[in-house]
Amino acid sequence: MHETNPYQAPTAQLQTDDGEQLAERGTRLGAVLIDGVIGLVVVTPVMWLGGYWTAVIDAAQRGEQVGFGLQAMWMVIGMLIFAAIHAWPLHVGGQTWGKRLLGIRIVTLDGRPVTALRAILARYFPMQVVGGIPCLGALVLLGSICMIFRQDRRCGHDFVAGTRVVRAR
Repeated sequence: MHETNPYQAPTAQLQTDDGEQLAERGTRLGAVLIDGVIGLVVVTPVMWLGGYWTAVIDAAQRGEQVGFGLQAMWMVIGMLIFAAIHAWPLHVGGQTWGKRLLGIRIVTLDGRPVTALRAILARYFPMQVVGGIPCLGALVLLGSICMIFRQDRRCGHDFVAGTRVVRAR
């Protein structure tokens, strides 16, 4: 006898109104992890050469914290580096490098490819700014990420930017 589990996740491939298949949650996670590793490889030496790590170590030895101005400056530098790394693949295919490697892309709600400007300014930067708010930012980002478990698999940043992530053709 075959029993139905009411708590089991759906197994059907979800399609959008325009026939696109939504990207799987695990694939999206993998793309974000790849983008994170790329970002760390690029940003960490820049922060070292720029004196950020020295300032953090000096402040810790004095029993202090690094000032908000220095942290804000490096947050902006990090966002600019992110934009520089991902601008080209976002421009040509609506993909970050991780999304490109895993065969998924960002599109608008009507199925058009997202522009690099829209992806960076409406999708990524607002979440980075919110994430910079101590304590509250982490909770907001966690809520945004957990929204991927909705049926349409859109995270909070997808709602902010009016986008969704689909399999690349």
